[in-house]
Amino acid sequence: MIKIAIYGKGGIGKSTTVSNIAVALAERGMSVMQIGCDPKADSTTLLRGNEHMETVLDLVRSKKDFELSDMVRVGYKGVVCVEAGGPTPGLGCAGRGIIAALEKLEEKKAYEVYKPDVVLYDVLGDVVCGGFSMPMRGGYADKVFVVTSGENMAIYAAANIAMAVANFKDRGYATLGGIILNKRNVKDEEEKVETLASDIDSKIVGTLSRSDTVTEAESLGKTVMEAFPDSEMACEYRKLADSIMEVMNA
Repeated sequence: MIKIAIYGKGGIGKSTTVSNIAVALAERGMSVMQIGCDPKADSTTLLRGNEHMETVLDLVRSKKDFELSDMVRVGYKGVVCVEAGGPTPGLGCAGRGIIAALEKLEEKKAYEVYKPDVVLYDVLGDVVCGGFSMPMRGGYADKVFVVTSGENMAIYAAANIAMAVANFKDRGYATLGGIILNKRNVKDEEEKVETLASDIDSKIVGTLSRSDTVTEAESLGKTVMEAFPDSEMACEYRKLADSIMEVMNA
């Protein structure tokens, strides 16, 4: 089982990227599980046609016990979807949802039941503390990939995520797999991200164009891979998925 954590600043297009990668891998015959580790609980919505699903933290709050089937929905191309969820606004720690989700998945033997070839953790990267660092820890992700643009705040967040990974390197935790450039067409964007990659001793594993195709697919409640499978953007997501797997299999 290959386990990948994809981090990035909120609003950087991380969940859209992860969902399209999930479909690209599923197209290749792989069994894929995507775990949304963002309090907004919107990581897997494009895989499920915007269908509502209860988050793990909602279930923990509302029920003494629940089944694995209550936590999981199967989306497009058979991608197994889980949303960690977040606390009641103003109360509790957002990272708690991630911890609860990962613990409950293990308790309910999700990995044995669904037998995923690939697990994708979609993690908010504005802060990398407590529960938000959980997917980096031993037994969870093998590699961390960071989505960024050339915008200053996105680069700042990416550098912090890389620092967190580096701080865990002596504990046998996940290592940094590379940078995913999700273009915003800002000035000197590629140069800025190449500099970031060099500064953190990493590399750009894939580049995604800024495209109206992504917006059009989202308006349909679908991934690009489902809505426009023959588009240039679908080709970019497939190429990115292949590049990530090359890193994982190296």
